[in-house]
Amino acid sequence: MSTVGSRAFQKARQEKKQKKLVETQLTAAFIAFRAGRQADTQAICAKLLQEVPGCFEAVHLLGVSLVSSARFAEATTFLAQAVALEPNSADAQSNLGWALVNCERFEEARAALERSLALRPNAPITLRNLTITLLRLKQGEAALASATRALELKPDDVDSWCNRSVAELMLRRWDGAAASAEQALVFNPTHFEALVNKGLAHLELHHFEQAEATFNTALAARPMHAELLAHRGRLYMISGRTADAEADYDRAVALDPNLQVGWQGKAQISLLNGNIAQAIAACKRVLDTNPKAQVALTLLGACRGKLGDVAGAVAQFDQALEVQPDYDEAITKKIFYLDFLPGADFAVQQAARHYWWVAIGSKFPRRTLAPRSLDPIRRIVVGYVSADFRTHSAAFAFLPVLRGHDKTQVQVNCYSTSPRHDAFTENFKSIADVWVEAANLSDDELADRIQADGVDILVDLSGYTTGTRMPVFARKPAPIQVTAWGSGTGTGLATMDYFFADPVTVPASVRPLFAERVHDLPSVITIDPLLGVTPSPPPMLQNGHVTFGVYNRIDKISDEAIVLWARLLAEVPDAKLVIKHLALNDPLVRDGLIGRFVSRGVPEARLVCLGASERSEHLKSYERIDISLDPFPQNGGISTFESLYMGVPVVAKLGAGAASRAAGGILTAAGLADWVGDDDDGYIRIAKTFAAQPELLSKLRAELPGMVARSPAGDVANYTRCVESAYRQFWQTYCAKTGA
Repeated sequence: MSTVGSRAFQKARQEKKQKKLVETQLTAAFIAFRAGRQADTQAICAKLLQEVPGCFEAVHLLGVSLVSSARFAEATTFLAQAVALEPNSADAQSNLGWALVNCERFEEARAALERSLALRPNAPITLRNLTITLLRLKQGEAALASATRALELKPDDVDSWCNRSVAELMLRRWDGAAASAEQALVFNPTHFEALVNKGLAHLELHHFEQAEATFNTALAARPMHAELLAHRGRLYMISGRTADAEADYDRAVALDPNLQVGWQGKAQISLLNGNIAQAIAACKRVLDTNPKAQVALTLLGACRGKLGDVAGAVAQFDQALEVQPDYDEAITKKIFYLDFLPGADFAVQQAARHYWWVAIGSKFPRRTLAPRSLDPIRRIVVGYVSADFRTHSAAFAFLPVLRGHDKTQVQVNCYSTSPRHDAFTENFKSIADVWVEAANLSDDELADRIQADGVDILVDLSGYTTGTRMPVFARKPAPIQVTAWGSGTGTGLATMDYFFADPVTVPASVRPLFAERVHDLPSVITIDPLLGVTPSPPPMLQNGHVTFGVYNRIDKISDEAIVLWARLLAEVPDAKLVIKHLALNDPLVRDGLIGRFVSRGVPEARLVCLGASERSEHLKSYERIDISLDPFPQNGGISTFESLYMGVPVVAKLGAGAASRAAGGILTAAGLADWVGDDDDGYIRIAKTFAAQPELLSKLRAELPGMVARSPAGDVANYTRCVESAYRQFWQTYCAKTGA
């Protein structure tokens, strides 16, 4: 036999022996794998690879077995080798993708899973795993498409229905998310994740009873599930059950001290309870481990705003929006606090509102309205949407208008979007021709109801304040939409037709910046006269010195206002300053505010801080002050009227935004234009001039209440007629345009 022939013979014998070894060992390895004996599987494969290092089947099975043992990092090493040996193996690519998912290497996982699907498109499990990967990458649309494709191939795949629900939650498609979760539960009624998704979807749809029942069913199966407890806590918080919410959040973080959603919930509850220090601590607990948690960043911004650090608040909101540019809560909070930010003028404020429209509002489909009678003189159906049909400052502004409507001309529908009601709510219920409890209605359901009620003019009374239902107005369920009174700064919505203001609050020169057409009323707001209250003599007559007062929210007290008030106190050296707001019950807020004054040279002894009190006591406390100082850039509204009706005049100055001109507008309409300055010097001059005239202040103390009630600002009957005249004008314009 030749040497060459001998070598060939030996090679053939060796290959035959290896083939038999591979077949024998692989068979044993597969039997062990199917029996769940992963250690045996791995030992057999490892031994085989010592003999046959390039055996694809052994490398692949070893990787798969390591995945089954949750040893994902090791698994990726072997599965990557398998893919290198057989790049066209759909199984190897798919298994590598799943191992990478579990190592949180999501981009690499996506690439491997997509390579697998290119080789074998109709693979439900691979599609399911790709869906999970896309969800982790926050790719909602792609995840939804992947889940939908998986369900086309395997319609009874519970996990794919559940994944589809998660994708729809991510995309804010609440109805779809609820339906997908329900479909998962058809196939498996006890599927825990599907129950959670169903509860979350109904929570977002404002179906609070259904959400609670679903969460409770899931908690019955897993009572110690921390994240689910936090979800139920959020449900309780939104539905006004603060104590229940706090208990669930406390249990959640006790079970899982690192639970982000739990600490965020605790921050929200602390804010509601007025405990800013606890809220800040909860936010920082989250941000220490996840600096890009957009919810915690936004909540921390709200905390800073409550403490008067408006610039810091806006910076936090911007950080949150860098993480998630369409995070609704951060945009809304930023819009709100820009009204408090010195230097933020009309252009800046309206740009922020336009941002909400582009990022959020424009995404909602507009409603197609049914034909209606275009009789220009018929009774108009006006729908008022508010979260504040209760004891709330905003309610004092719109109650007199709603109560004063001529019911032969206007039908009043009230859509109450808050679960929080009190005795004051009964005033609105008695006024309304139609009363709708809308807190439990989703945005689409509320829009449906408004359309079904045939509302001709829909009026927003909340703006971007707590409880806003701006997405309803984005859908435009009524032919004419107006924003008014509750937050008089405009909305930025292309679907909002009119904005009630006055010539001082919104000068003609800036009106092109608004999305709405600005319509002037006698004053941007009005309130009922304060009956049964007798103004007292100015306290300066007894004290021997003037006492200024600031009866406004702490977040309205800007650093710029403190600097100017410090200057005023320096120029009127015997004067004192009384500051009153419920937030001053919180020591952190009170001490922080005093510190801000002290740092500007105002001794603490010249300050008096008063906290919460009943409304009657709050009004009586005006006996302690001679002149009110209006804050800026966010002026007082209701507080300005209250001060005037208590006989206490108000010093204000005109700023560069609607919120910084509102008090000037009120005072001008009340006949007190000489109390409105154009700048800091004018503000100081007015305060010093009148502080030196005790006789005039005594005269005003007695005459102001009647003077204001008779003025265009305070004559609520005339004011309401002006509102109704505006509604009629809007309606006639619409009829003429639509009829033509």
